[in-house]
Amino acid sequence: MNRDILRLAVPNIISNITVPLLGLVDLALMGHLKSELYIGAIALGGVIFNFIYWGFGFLRMSTSGFAAQAVGGENKKETITVLIRALAVAAATGLIIVALQLPIAWLGFELIGGSHEVKALAREYFLIRIWAAPAALSMLAFSGWFLGMQNARYPLIIAVMANVSNIMLSMLLVFGLNMKSDGVALGTAVSQYFGLILAVILFLKKYRNLVKLINFRDAFHFSGLTNFFRVNTDIFIRSFCIILVFTFFTSESANTNDTILAVNSLLIHLLMFFSFFIDGFAFAGEALVGKFFGARQKSLLKKVVKLLFIWGTGLALAFTLVYGLGINYILTLLTSQQDVLQSARPYLLWIIFIPLASFGSFIWDGIFIGATASAAMRNTLLTATVVVFAPVYYFLNPYWENHALWLAMVLFMFSRGIVQTFLFKRSILAGMRNQKT
Repeated sequence: MNRDILRLAVPNIISNITVPLLGLVDLALMGHLKSELYIGAIALGGVIFNFIYWGFGFLRMSTSGFAAQAVGGENKKETITVLIRALAVAAATGLIIVALQLPIAWLGFELIGGSHEVKALAREYFLIRIWAAPAALSMLAFSGWFLGMQNARYPLIIAVMANVSNIMLSMLLVFGLNMKSDGVALGTAVSQYFGLILAVILFLKKYRNLVKLINFRDAFHFSGLTNFFRVNTDIFIRSFCIILVFTFFTSESANTNDTILAVNSLLIHLLMFFSFFIDGFAFAGEALVGKFFGARQKSLLKKVVKLLFIWGTGLALAFTLVYGLGINYILTLLTSQQDVLQSARPYLLWIIFIPLASFGSFIWDGIFIGATASAAMRNTLLTATVVVFAPVYYFLNPYWENHALWLAMVLFMFSRGIVQTFLFKRSILAGMRNQKT
């Protein structure tokens, strides 16, 4: 079982690393320009894309769970039906987003704080990158489907190639053509279409035999669509809560001042860097839990859950050690602005301990996604957002200011893992009938 976990986790970790590395490279490119405004610009512009891509992250998550359960149930026709359904929703949604880009930009920047100069740069960044929405959403569907098919290699190839091309293009545009945040946006947009083309090529290479099983009537049958949208509505609400918290975090940072915005933007990327490591094991959980759930093999499902938490605990301890010993050196790699480095020092302790507080939430998310236990995920995030994050921040902000924001974030992550621990037996194990051993 450990071999199966690593077979799926390691490629996902490698592919996931390219995502935060991309964000860190973008920040580093902007951090070494003459003004801190460019860091804030891609941070604020990125907030709106978090709303879009995290909000429609259900295209990856539900597709992974449904495909894995179809694999466990040995239903090849259903596997391709899952993909067609997800791609149709991704393409339609992406085109709608592009068509509505101006009102989305207006509303987004009306709601988000920040100085006029930062907002102007962020809007320019947004209006360039938004044209890649259909490609980005379709890539989410493909990545989830490949993972559900127990294939972690293809998402690795797609992520590495797309993000390496993104980094190279951004560096060329910023350093070679003297562009600023607009160059980063253009590099991202072009690379996402490159990634989509690569995903289609890889699909045809390995899964061409499934094309003959495509039945559009089945893919868009009312009962299938109803279940698809029911699960995805729950996951959307779950994702919206996460987006709301992270967006609020960035917005409150911006409302403080541009320096705190830059500080929190740098530090939150270190949380995201850890998340993409731990998500490698969460993604392995999606594939394996979905497979065993679809096959009704309760004993194997329980075994993989236990092993996932062993791996997750070890990884969290390792990151706590790395951040504890090297946090100052890491920050100097990301920015040369001394005022930002100095202002960050009081908040470093939160980043050092956040891996231990948050790893459970990531592992449980993978497990619940694999079992498509979407209602429990939705309820967990509503609880963590309304009962934990909001009260902690609003009660303590008058006294602790930015520290209150970080404490609320840490407790938000920790509480998610605690709630899902209590919901596991009732939401997943109780739903497995006709158990096999």
